[in-house]
Amino acid sequence: MKPSLKRLFGRSMTGGLDLAEAPTPPSPRSAARKTALVSLALVLAIVGTLAGGYYFAMRPVTLKIAVGPANSDDVKVVQTLTQAFSQSKGYVRLRPIQTEGATASADALAAGKVDLAIVRGDLDVPKNAQAVATLRKNVVVLWAVAGKGKKKGAKITKIAQLAGRRVGVVGRTQANVNLLKVILQQYGVDPAKVEVVQFPASEVAEAIKAQKADVYLAAGPVNSKITSDAIAASVKEGGSPTFLAIDSADAIAQNHPAYESAEIPAGTYGGSPDRPDEEVKTISFSHHIVARKGLSETTVAAFTRQLFAVRQQLVAEFPLAAKIETPDTDKDAVIPVHPGAAAFVDGEEKTFLDKYSDYIWWSLMALSAMGSIGAWFAGYLKKDERDGNSHLRERLLDMIAAARKSETTEELDQMQAEADDILRDTLRCFDHGAIEESALTAFNIALEQFHVAVADRKALLLSMPASLQRAGAQFRAAGNA
Repeated sequence: MKPSLKRLFGRSMTGGLDLAEAPTPPSPRSAARKTALVSLALVLAIVGTLAGGYYFAMRPVTLKIAVGPANSDDVKVVQTLTQAFSQSKGYVRLRPIQTEGATASADALAAGKVDLAIVRGDLDVPKNAQAVATLRKNVVVLWAVAGKGKKKGAKITKIAQLAGRRVGVVGRTQANVNLLKVILQQYGVDPAKVEVVQFPASEVAEAIKAQKADVYLAAGPVNSKITSDAIAASVKEGGSPTFLAIDSADAIAQNHPAYESAEIPAGTYGGSPDRPDEEVKTISFSHHIVARKGLSETTVAAFTRQLFAVRQQLVAEFPLAAKIETPDTDKDAVIPVHPGAAAFVDGEEKTFLDKYSDYIWWSLMALSAMGSIGAWFAGYLKKDERDGNSHLRERLLDMIAAARKSETTEELDQMQAEADDILRDTLRCFDHGAIEESALTAFNIALEQFHVAVADRKALLLSMPASLQRAGAQFRAAGNA
């Protein structure tokens, strides 16, 4: 109880006993204090829950990315990105998983073994793959090398002349062979009538020197070092190469959406005269960074944001990073875009508060409602106790009038004892929260009036002769009879 209230009830009512100083049994905390403590605990719990949720939502996430083959440009780009992400201490970290090539990377993503993968757009893309970024665009380069000695034949200037010829495909991947078949079929050349010879990039110069093929095909970025070195070897061994234009590139792109029409600018591969000496039409395809369909939008959006944030920082060290582009967000895109990447591209990426503000708001509203309901329920449970104390206060007011008419000090003592019981009940109700401090103050006023009435009446009775007191008692007894 507050000190001011102790002073209010400090006056003795029975034989000089000071109730304020008398030892009282321990009572429960007031409901107001309990409510405050419970409310504080709930608020702290909610704050802790939100803080914990924010920590778990924003803690670094490591994504496994499949890329291959070994020592390829794609692997180098991913390794560089991994280092940059780690140094920037961003939300997303990368863990490269090296594979045998784009096909193996796509299979790993389809099996759910990785979160991201580098895939070729002209291969079968897994159904659970969604585009995040275009890593680079590749162009197809076809060039013929003039034979020497006994192997010297008619000069090849068109793709339609490849029937019965040998075509050397740079790289061991079957994807490049399939690409050659698409081109041959467009020009009505039966692939079965063309001898395909594959060899790794490291053996291109030796293959050209040994005249293992009449025409060579390479697929890679426009400024690919592999393609440039192969063309340079063709110049040294067989004179100036003849570039074969894919004039039907638009038709191929129409029939095969994974390909696009493209041009190789004059002089792309250096030399004097320029190689090629004029713009050459060709087809292109892309290498994509794709993510699992079920991967969190927040995670993918953060990855996309970090990817383009570090891209410019890597250009000086790794020029291929400049080729990274945003994905196609059109609904008819060959590879559907991941919603997280689309949100970044369209500027609709949501922050933590944007996503969870509704939940936070409704949680606070629910807490407020629960507090109100709890307070009402607590008040309802104490209704009987509050009503009972209200009746006792009315009884105390009646006792004031009775005290003023009392004829004996014994009756006054009995009323004082009853007032003591009412006081104890009132203080207990206050400690239990059944009544408020304002009601306690009103009760104190009534109690003080009762004190005054008892004191005045006792003084009057004690001043009267004993004979008058007995006569009055006998008169009352006779009247009651």
